[in-house]
Amino acid sequence: MVLNKKIEVKSTLVELDGDEMTRILWSMIKEELLLPYLKMDLDYYDLHIKHRNETDDQVTVEAARAVQKFGVGVKCATITPNAARVEEFDLKQEWKSPNGTIRGLLDGTVFRAPIMVKNVTPAVRNWTKPIYIGRHAYGDVYRNSELRVNGPGKAEIVFTPIDGATVRQTIHEFQGPGILQGIHNTDASIKSFAKACFTFGHDRKLDVWFSTKDTISKTYDVRFKEIFAEEYESNWKAKFNNQGLSYFYTLIDDAVARIMKSEGGLLWACKNYDGDVMSDMLASSYGSLAMMTSVLVSPRGCYMYEAAHGTVQRHYYKYLEGTKTSTNPMALIFAWSTGLRKRGELDQTPDVVTFATALEQSAMETIENGVMTGDLIKIATPDERNRQVYTEDFLQAIKMRLVSKLG
Repeated sequence: MVLNKKIEVKSTLVELDGDEMTRILWSMIKEELLLPYLKMDLDYYDLHIKHRNETDDQVTVEAARAVQKFGVGVKCATITPNAARVEEFDLKQEWKSPNGTIRGLLDGTVFRAPIMVKNVTPAVRNWTKPIYIGRHAYGDVYRNSELRVNGPGKAEIVFTPIDGATVRQTIHEFQGPGILQGIHNTDASIKSFAKACFTFGHDRKLDVWFSTKDTISKTYDVRFKEIFAEEYESNWKAKFNNQGLSYFYTLIDDAVARIMKSEGGLLWACKNYDGDVMSDMLASSYGSLAMMTSVLVSPRGCYMYEAAHGTVQRHYYKYLEGTKTSTNPMALIFAWSTGLRKRGELDQTPDVVTFATALEQSAMETIENGVMTGDLIKIATPDERNRQVYTEDFLQAIKMRLVSKLG
């Protein structure tokens, strides 16, 4: 079915295409669930690993600039190459993570939340409400400098201010080979991270937790803790109290222990790497890595919606052999739907927002009525209606529901 009159997406949406099986699913979703019903102007960037290599990764930089220009982007999953990938694709070098490059240029915070359906019970039985992750999207290990030490010598941190004396600190006196890593962050980025988390918690009526390891990192992590406390006390404490909300700081290891006993319904703010790891843990417990939404909220006033999982390499190789797969496309569908919803909100076009909601409801209801992919069939509540289907059939089942809602 094609609507007699397509729903018009008023402003340009930036599309960042990706790699392997997710690239295949991305195209299927566009052809089956979007283009028949929407009139869209897509500013397209191909972030396939070979194209990034051909452009010396400039296409990734251009895509980030486009998201900043137009305000909303939707991104497919992409490969971050290691040595094996360099050989596989004959790359010039081990290019950095596209997500890391984009987040470094846009700054901001990544917010992730589980896609909860009635017939998939979280592995942690008391998680009856969603746990949101607020992941700082700048600096730390994702914008590091690394060095292989080949023999004895002294490693130092050196900072040379524009006006003032050079500061030096010894890291380690090497007696033999080893490795070095330097990381950084900025007060401005940490402040925008704190503001974004408190804004998100206040708007969604969620308690906010923040955790670092300040007992060990007495300068780096302590600065995060200080800035969060300053932002909360100055701008949010009264607002949180008025809504019966709270802000809670604890060590990262204590937060992990406490979160297991929580019922959910909170925002857990984490530094960059911590948020990367913990969001995957939450996604797996709530059902699948494909059952997680993800959005980068930039202090520059732009948004990038993406799938939080990888490129599903194993299924892609099966696909190349001509074998059908039962790959879960939910996170990719929600990258499009949430991006379209934000585009509709910014453009004040309620038809686009309604379409996005209908698409999400159609996808969730398909699973709740027993039609699902292989990752979910193993953990879904037993029901005689449950059946595992190939990805193409799953998308067609969603399409049938979507057509009905749009009709």
